Amino acid sequence: MAKPVKIMETVLRDGHQSLCATRMRYSQMEPMLESLDNVGYKALEAWGGATFDTCLRFLDEDPWERLDKLKAKLKKTPIQMLLRGQNLLGYNHYSNDVVEKFVKCASKHGIGVFRIFDALNDVRNLKVAIKAALECPEKPEVQGCLVYTISPVHSNETFVELAKELKEMGCHSICIKDMSGLLAPYVAYDLVTKLKAALGDTPVELHTHCTSGFGHATYIKAMEAGVDIIDCALSPFSSDTSQPCTETIIAMNENSKHEKIDIPIEIVNARDESKKLDRQALTPIAKHFLGVKQELIKEFGLKGYFDVNVNVLDFQIPGGMLSNLANQLKEAGMEDKYQDLLDEMPRVRADAGYPPLVTPSSQIVGTMATFNVMSGERYKMVPNEFKDLVRGKFGRTPVAVDKKFITKTLNIPADQIIEDCSVEDAKAETFEQFKKEIVDKGFLNPTDEDVLSYALFPQVAEEFFRKHYKKIEAYKR
Repeated sequence: MAKPVKIMETVLRDGHQSLCATRMRYSQMEPMLESLDNVGYKALEAWGGATFDTCLRFLDEDPWERLDKLKAKLKKTPIQMLLRGQNLLGYNHYSNDVVEKFVKCASKHGIGVFRIFDALNDVRNLKVAIKAALECPEKPEVQGCLVYTISPVHSNETFVELAKELKEMGCHSICIKDMSGLLAPYVAYDLVTKLKAALGDTPVELHTHCTSGFGHATYIKAMEAGVDIIDCALSPFSSDTSQPCTETIIAMNENSKHEKIDIPIEIVNARDESKKLDRQALTPIAKHFLGVKQELIKEFGLKGYFDVNVNVLDFQIPGGMLSNLANQLKEAGMEDKYQDLLDEMPRVRADAGYPPLVTPSSQIVGTMATFNVMSGERYKMVPNEFKDLVRGKFGRTPVAVDKKFITKTLNIPADQIIEDCSVEDAKAETFEQFKKEIVDKGFLNPTDEDVLSYALFPQVAEEFFRKHYKKIEAYKR
């Protein structure tokens, strides 16, 4: 009997986020939504990550309205979102009531799968979001993430222990989130084998990128080890710094029964495992999105492709982040310092306690490394976000940061070191406080969704409101 493997499609979110700066509009998605819905994907990732910010900031779209439109078209396939635990989709920790309200609103608007992660793999930052998602009346799938990284303190065994914690917290499935393409094929085989043994019937999903060149090979070995779901992107938005190609993965396994493996692999329809996914049915969909990609590259002046860089195994910064840092050096007339930047990143990461590098930790560590290179002196200029990371505001780092580094090198008073980030979360602005701010700015009777948009991105959301909502100033003399 063949081993069934399902595909989660990322073309509507991480595919275009990885290659085209998240610039795809709803109008460019809409013509193919019905076709995507009929493919038989396990889910379609279409919300979360940078989509929320980009809708408001660059595309003049309300992200909540986009979700409603997506849900109206996607009647068979669950919509998946990426959620950063206590960070939600922003770059700060939010109060528990804001997290709870956001999760419930997202579920009500159509999110069927919540993929929830924390940049530091600190489960304390996941508890509120996971509990809120489990309590949603719509009964979405709640997926907990292992943010994959390489360091002297991370191992497949530590990731298995984290997975067991997430299962105990109520997660319906577990995802290995390899955001920089660090997971090597044979390491993936070992990790998936151990997860399947430890988790029983709990589905294991694998998400990777092709930044290092490992992607497709890593999926092959993970499938041989028994992974249940893999994340792929349709060809125009696949590979490079994106996910492995959907059509290629299907084609790779069309003849797996002829290979010398114990169990042949079949890429199956998630709604009927007796049927395989039809690769040829994807051709017209891919042709449409190739046109979309060309439109985005032209309109926004994007590169649209990225070279494979196996050195990501050393500096570990996700591809999109690298291009931004390189541009910062260019604008400062210091392009020749790019290799110095790549060399400095692992040193800064070690000083900061070996955090996995994913939003927001990747931006924080990358910016600190850039400052060190540009100033010519390490830690001469230190952003507040880096201070917050090392003093514990974002949670517990994999290795405790040296206190002398915190107090002497960074000049942070010892009484500002945080042992329990949840205590700080309790001090964060509440939903009602954000609502009062909006009303005081003249936007009366805001919806819960408007308040949440403002809570995540205050300046960007306010600019959006000024374009789309009439500001009322009653009884003004």
